[in-house]
Amino acid sequence: QDAFVAFHVDKVLVSKYLKPLQIGELAPDQPSVEPTKNEMLVKDFRELRATVERMGLLEPNQLFFFLLLAHILLLDTAAWLILFYFGTSLLPFVFSLLVLTVSQVQASWFQHDLGHLSVFRKTKWNHLLHKFVMCHLIGASAKWWTLLHSQHHSKPNCFHKDPDIDMHPFLFTLGKKFSVELGIKKKKYMPYNHQHKYFFITLPPLLFPTYFHCHTFYIAYTKKYWADLAWMLTFYIRFFYTYGSLLETKTLNCLTSLHRMLESSWFVWVSQMNHIPMDIDYDKNLDWMSTQLQATCNVEQSLFNDWFTGHLNFQIEHHLFPTMPRHNYWKVAPLVKSLCAKHGLEYQCKPLLTAFADIVHSLKNSGELWLDAYLHK
Repeated sequence: QDAFVAFHVDKVLVSKYLKPLQIGELAPDQPSVEPTKNEMLVKDFRELRATVERMGLLEPNQLFFFLLLAHILLLDTAAWLILFYFGTSLLPFVFSLLVLTVSQVQASWFQHDLGHLSVFRKTKWNHLLHKFVMCHLIGASAKWWTLLHSQHHSKPNCFHKDPDIDMHPFLFTLGKKFSVELGIKKKKYMPYNHQHKYFFITLPPLLFPTYFHCHTFYIAYTKKYWADLAWMLTFYIRFFYTYGSLLETKTLNCLTSLHRMLESSWFVWVSQMNHIPMDIDYDKNLDWMSTQLQATCNVEQSLFNDWFTGHLNFQIEHHLFPTMPRHNYWKVAPLVKSLCAKHGLEYQCKPLLTAFADIVHSLKNSGELWLDAYLHK
């Protein structure tokens, strides 16, 4: 199936694990595509996939990723050197905080590449460097991220299957359908009609320092990811030793909290601009391309947008080809647009600020739909 092909780099290796699961062949008179899926679209997408492979668009540029890692490490080092050479007064502290935040966010985008096995041809090298970047440079579990993010890619914006929208209904009400359902059932966990306002002070600044920080340790411990926990410990030892030698305890705690909040805000605005404004529904068991297109949109390309979002401005291409190295998204985009036009699928691409604003607009619209349904007699 297309999902299997999309996620696995070494298909010969993983196919060995499928043999015990085979229960037989389809009878000659049975269709190979389920009725909920567009058979012609499935055929055309698989031809596109073959074209992508022939063009070498799944092959990584090692120099690109080396320079990416180098600039992350340089920024990480510079953040400490600023305090070391210029002191810990307000101006050096703020500048160091900003440089550290940039380094951490760029490391987050890079670990995303590694987690998708798009940096090296060999899977084991991706996993090894993933642990270094995610666990040692960021302080979170690599396996925890893979567990959650793989589910997100399999069924984006599908309620109960995509963990990225688990905030519904406890913190926000998402999507037109679910907002109306929640209102009809008279359920109110939060004042959803104001969610577009409290969004600014909840999810963006608090996701990393609260939920993610606790959840990554919880999953790593309960699932016995001992190697990840050991790697994560090296981050805290390094961070508190290096910065603790320069800063007092209160200032150190302030630096830790503020950089996590800034990092969280950057991450949330970028990661949610492609999904929250899109269709959110139950799983309809659509074909791979339709499933990804209805849940994702793009942001216009520019050197800044590419760097700022870690190339997640090409969210459509990333979801269709999750193992594709990010530096090739722009090359495959015209082919994806052409296929969308052929089958009447909407290919959304918008300016960066518009994408940010659409998060707020969609939350406001969902809150209003909930309120109308809630007050309906």
